[in-house]
Amino acid sequence: MNTRSLRLRLIFIILIPLLLVAGIAAVWQLQTTTKRAEEIFDRGLLSAALAISRDVALSGGDALSSSTRRLVNDTSGGELFYHVFAPDGVFVTGYATPPALGANLPTDQEDPYYFDALYQGQAVRVLRFRDAMSVDGLTGLFTITVWQPTQVRASFVQAVGFRAIGVIALIVGSVAAIVWFGVGLGLRPLLDLQEAIAKRTPSELEPIRRSVPVEVRGVVSTLNSLLDRVSRRISSKDEFISNAAHQLRNPIAGILALAEAVESAPNAKAAKSRSKELVAAARDATYLTNQLLSFERASGDAQDVRRDRIEVSELITTCLTRLNKDVGKKDVEIIVAPASERLHLLGDALMLQEAILNLLTNALVHGGPTLSRIEVSARRSGENVEIAIQDDGRGILLEKLDQARVRFGQADAGPGSGLGLSIVERVLDNHTGHFELRPTGKGLRAVVSMPSIRS
Repeated sequence: MNTRSLRLRLIFIILIPLLLVAGIAAVWQLQTTTKRAEEIFDRGLLSAALAISRDVALSGGDALSSSTRRLVNDTSGGELFYHVFAPDGVFVTGYATPPALGANLPTDQEDPYYFDALYQGQAVRVLRFRDAMSVDGLTGLFTITVWQPTQVRASFVQAVGFRAIGVIALIVGSVAAIVWFGVGLGLRPLLDLQEAIAKRTPSELEPIRRSVPVEVRGVVSTLNSLLDRVSRRISSKDEFISNAAHQLRNPIAGILALAEAVESAPNAKAAKSRSKELVAAARDATYLTNQLLSFERASGDAQDVRRDRIEVSELITTCLTRLNKDVGKKDVEIIVAPASERLHLLGDALMLQEAILNLLTNALVHGGPTLSRIEVSARRSGENVEIAIQDDGRGILLEKLDQARVRFGQADAGPGSGLGLSIVERVLDNHTGHFELRPTGKGLRAVVSMPSIRS
């Protein structure tokens, strides 16, 4: 059913089965009434036949008692006809010509039996039985026949049936009216919920906190979850715009100044020198822009993260390939320690690459002049996989670890955007993981930990 009104939909859902049940009940009532009427009228015929037999025996067939006449004249609401003849076939009393027996009906049966026949072109119900009695010295089995038009009982069934159907129709109509207004009252909490939702704006996405029927609590819970995700996503977008505006203002201004310097260079040598500075500034701005975009991608909700099966050694190999492509060759040895077993994760391969690349780049950029070696290893630790990046550079002082993890923060002034570790933290939060920075005797050890899956 594709109706736009929930009230109409509920009405149809309730009333269609109700009408079906009412129809079945009406048919059953009609059949029961018909059967009951047949029993009542047949008993009326039998009562009349027995009364006639008694009066014939008492009066010798001359007269019926007043009670029997009343019974004959108004049996179950209609006139009744009768006929009595003696064992020798002589007419005794009643109407001269009874309905004829059918060809297959017995003529010598003593027990009462009923049959349908025609009498003067009219359908009648007939009772015929034989009773032993003595009339005017004649003793034997006298045959008593009583009959009545079937229209009498048909009218009775019709009247009773119409009353029953009328009662059923009244009940169905009453139920329909009650359901119509009851559904309206029942849907009122939904209208209140609609009003509460309408009050939400893009800047005010507060959860809905009101009492609602148990049937719609799941809807409200899902809606609140959606509102929360949308609110956090909007906040993330606002934060990204604010960060981009703040961080790109100076680099863009520097690029513009260098471009103007190139344009106003006094000679080709000065223009070439300033062009090199312009290219370097453009590269720094590009790197910062890419970091901002990576930070924005990593700011998504954990529910939005892809859940692909990732082989850890392949992930590390891909990261090193991208590092060589983006950073180029440096006088730093990068060693990959093979794992003792195949390790697997569930997650977004691209975002996990961003996280590990940022840790590798962080080691290269901030390792200092003493940096000569970076070792990457992976191992299973309980239910988690740990990926460690160990360098032999200058490291970070213990008291400056928290400062290094803050967005746009750095332990020491130097190159970079200050977003690398923030990107790592966001990515791992969305993958139910975490990372640590551990100063060692020489250099820094960054350890990423995430839930593993069995191979």
